[in-house]
Amino acid sequence: MNHRTLRGANSAPSQRPLADTRAPDEGDGVDTSPDVSDSIAKTTCYMCACRCGIDVHIKDGKVRYINGNKDHPLNRGVLCGKGSAGIMQHYSPARLKKPLLRTGPRGSGEFREIEWEEAFSIATERLSRIRQTDPKKLAFFTGRDQSQSLTGWWASQFGTPNFAAHGGFCSVNMAAGGLYTIGGSFWEFGEPDWDNTRYLMLFGVAEDHDSNPIKIGLGKLKARGAKVVSINPCRTGYNAIADDWIGIRPGTDGLFVFALVHELLKAGRVDLDYLLRYTNAHVLVIQESGAADDGLFARDSDGNPLAWDRAAKVPISATDTDAKPALTGNFQVDGHRCVPVFQLIADRYLQESYSPDAVAERCGVPADTIRRIAAELAHVAFDQAIELPVAWTDWAGRRHETIQGRPVSMHAMRGISAHSNGFHSCRAIHLLQVLLGTVDVPGGFRFKPPYPRSAPPELKPAGKDVRPMTPLEGMPLGFVCGPDDLLVDDHGAPIRIDKAYSWDSPLAAHGLMHTVIRNAWAGDPYKIDTLMMYMSNMAWNSSMNTVETIAMLTDSDEAGNYKIPFIIYSDAYYSETVPFADLVLPDTTYLERHDCISLLDRPISHADGPGDAIRHPVVEPDRDVRPFQSVLIELGVQLGLPGFVDDDGSAKYRDYADYIVNHERSPGIGPLAGWRGKDGASIGKGEANPDQLQRYIDNGGFWHHDFADDQRYYKMANRSYLDFAENMGFIPKAEPIVFQLYSEPMQRFRLAARGHGRVRPPEAERSRIETYMDPLPFWYAPFEEAAVDLEKYPLHALTQRPMHMYHSWGSQNAWLRQITSQNRLFVHNRTAAGIGLADEDWVWIESINGRVKGQIKLVDGVNPDTVWTWNAIGKRRGSWGLKDDAAESNRGFLLNHIIGDQTSADANGKRYSNSDPVTGQAAWFDLRVRIVKCAAEEAGFTEPQFERFRQPPRFEPSPDKLSFGTEFRREREAAGP
Repeated sequence: MNHRTLRGANSAPSQRPLADTRAPDEGDGVDTSPDVSDSIAKTTCYMCACRCGIDVHIKDGKVRYINGNKDHPLNRGVLCGKGSAGIMQHYSPARLKKPLLRTGPRGSGEFREIEWEEAFSIATERLSRIRQTDPKKLAFFTGRDQSQSLTGWWASQFGTPNFAAHGGFCSVNMAAGGLYTIGGSFWEFGEPDWDNTRYLMLFGVAEDHDSNPIKIGLGKLKARGAKVVSINPCRTGYNAIADDWIGIRPGTDGLFVFALVHELLKAGRVDLDYLLRYTNAHVLVIQESGAADDGLFARDSDGNPLAWDRAAKVPISATDTDAKPALTGNFQVDGHRCVPVFQLIADRYLQESYSPDAVAERCGVPADTIRRIAAELAHVAFDQAIELPVAWTDWAGRRHETIQGRPVSMHAMRGISAHSNGFHSCRAIHLLQVLLGTVDVPGGFRFKPPYPRSAPPELKPAGKDVRPMTPLEGMPLGFVCGPDDLLVDDHGAPIRIDKAYSWDSPLAAHGLMHTVIRNAWAGDPYKIDTLMMYMSNMAWNSSMNTVETIAMLTDSDEAGNYKIPFIIYSDAYYSETVPFADLVLPDTTYLERHDCISLLDRPISHADGPGDAIRHPVVEPDRDVRPFQSVLIELGVQLGLPGFVDDDGSAKYRDYADYIVNHERSPGIGPLAGWRGKDGASIGKGEANPDQLQRYIDNGGFWHHDFADDQRYYKMANRSYLDFAENMGFIPKAEPIVFQLYSEPMQRFRLAARGHGRVRPPEAERSRIETYMDPLPFWYAPFEEAAVDLEKYPLHALTQRPMHMYHSWGSQNAWLRQITSQNRLFVHNRTAAGIGLADEDWVWIESINGRVKGQIKLVDGVNPDTVWTWNAIGKRRGSWGLKDDAAESNRGFLLNHIIGDQTSADANGKRYSNSDPVTGQAAWFDLRVRIVKCAAEEAGFTEPQFERFRQPPRFEPSPDKLSFGTEFRREREAAGP
């Protein structure tokens, strides 16, 4: 590995590994550096989505200690509390031990242990019958796993379109908002230029994603005096160390951003040259009301978009590098009135309704603050521009002697995404940074390979033609470019059980995991036979309206049969969802299996080069459990799925490790990019290398490639990078990626709503499509605000994940529970005083969907109109190996109980998923509540409470005290000095 070019790495000499790590002998007989392990295994953490490199110290076959891998390109040795506590995740009392078959009522927790042979027999018999009749009857949904390239491909080969992962209730707004605009996104697929930015804006960023790289980056910014501005209703974590905290009202971020855009446009502080070179700002848009091409791009006879040459006064190709395109004006082209995209942008966002004075009260941000931030952005971007002495060549062959940058960067996460207006808010942030010219430039937001891709990417969702015993024509998830790509039948009804890629949620790039249980229970749009889930706690913290979800999982029809006939579930732990399964396939922990952190899925790249990684077993399981990925491959073999068996019906892959090495998604491209080819000398493309996994292990569990200096920036138009991306298989052709400030695919949906085109929405859907499929981002109030009495429910309510926990995983971890075992509702001091509440009071938190009881904590660092709590701390009795008196079950609460999973009925009586209407993203953060002090006799315990789950066979009683490591100390002391 070449450390010299690990730009951005935390690699100062004092932070490199020491040649001798033992402390010097101080002569007092105390050994301050005892040997803690027999060996060190380098692998990848799985305590959150960060996927840091870790050193796992092994002693006598047990995990002794975990620290960060200093050579790893992602975390550079930094490790958070979650990663260090992975020991207690691995040795959790909640670990499942053997396959289980339900014997009592669903939800009771009554099971009998079975052998794997019986488990496979039950699963394959059922799945085989579905595949032979109607593959749609299988719904396969996975949670926060990191093997979606395998699970999605398995679903495709089975022939079901009903596949999705957790992204639909987590981050699809963030992903789609970016991918349809700039061909990349925030989250884990891009990062600020930590080494060069001078002004960082964080929108809705909590501490649970990508945490170690962000902490390293923020440390760099703080050290050199760069300014950090956080826009977040809650002042925690990163927001607490920001130089400027904007405590915005939830759901108004897009409005705030449009006010910044308004100020920049009004002042003329936008990068026009950048817009002309890298965006569609100069492309002509037809303005012919009522016409079938209204709002589409004017094109030449070959279908290429046109612009207007302001010098020659004629239409020209938008890619003509010698022309002087107009950005404003009205023009006639082939009898059509046309205007450039930038003219539409100016017309919309210069309206007074987007001015700081107009939006200030709604956002809860003073107008003067908005104007100040807009001025600061402009000052840093244009008056402090930077230039690197590096020559590069653009896609058209033009040589540039330097790389110019504007040192303003932005990062956004779930606080933006998880609203019913989140898609357009995400697009608004991208519009802002593109107008400033700060995408993939020095100091700006930078793409992580394999991004950027075309906006949107070319992959279309498959599933239009579902037939028995037949794979889908492609992958179940993808990106639609118009109504013709939707997965709807001839009557406009959804083909998928979650209604993704239908008129309900046209751009559902990740699917809608949060709708599958309700739709399967209701038989809407059809009934299914089997729901198969992996690592998703859908009966608790991963569902909205948890109380009703539990009822749906256990509801029966008039004949006494469950409305969701059969549930197969795989998890490593006894979560709240396991008791609702009919067949349980126990998974391993992350230290006992192979995993692939792939460029085909969720890589560990950084902006200066692509990377991927593996996990490999560092300890052997002491239970009868198997890695779900290998179980899935074995199911594929027993079902005879194409791609999983050879021509003679024998298994194509022994297990997941064999799949990782030998599978090819396309010629020469497999799950791992490093050490390809028979000799391991190729990257990206090449034959399978039988020693590939060992090469990864020898390198610390990861592969990373460093870009040449001239490939690092302007990836959307950089000839050297585009050639590299084509050779690696990231993009089909080395062509420029044009940022789509105006989205023509979305306009095609509006035209369909107006009666044009072959595929049109049902009459009842036309107004919704016309309104929300706007080709330019806009702001509208979250749906719940229109559905509730805001005087009765005056407060916004949010959840966040603490830095030291992640989803449900952390809150069952003995070490992390010592930090937080009870969540409280954080309330602003002034708000509490206004309704007569004191610190530590117990309150009812009420919404239109129900009520939950918890304890409050008074703070100043929150928007006064907002209350919030940590998510997933509250647990159901009998789950996660916790004792019945655990604080999580008695004093912790779950806000999900009162978050509705559907909107109120519209004028036609239809209720939609409580989701963004464009992508289907779950609107977790639109909740409105009131808080009421409990009666004295109601205080001291949380509600609602549920019947305690029974424990699986041979499930050991929860210990009074769970300790770890004392045996190592006893051995050391017994050995003497």
